[in-house]
Amino acid sequence: MTSEDGKGGTGPARNEPAKADANLDSRLKSLDAGLRRASDRQEDAVRRESGRGDASGIGQAMRLSTEFIAGIIVGGGAGWAFDKWLGTAPWGMIVLLMLGFGAGVMNVVRAAGLMKSRTDDKSGAQN
Repeated sequence: MTSEDGKGGTGPARNEPAKADANLDSRLKSLDAGLRRASDRQEDAVRRESGRGDASGIGQAMRLSTEFIAGIIVGGGAGWAFDKWLGTAPWGMIVLLMLGFGAGVMNVVRAAGLMKSRTDDKSGAQN
């Protein structure tokens, strides 16, 4: 065997494994530091998102409840005006109040479906 192939002999070939180990150690330390930085950034992003999530959830709940109540009020008001105008009390109010309830439910379901797809997009982007 020769000393050039690093498998035996004396001289500089014996120092190469030590240099390779040192090089590997420095690369591992560099990788570890990079992983720590990335982990810290991700934790910071999660903390920021969780702070916004509370206010955003309250805003979404207010929007959904407002849309539902608005549908009922508009239906009831239109039914009352219809009954006053044509003198068909209470049938116009009953029918249009039910239509307003249905419209309110439909708006809430539609808005909740949009919010669900938005949160799915966000979670899919993070993975």
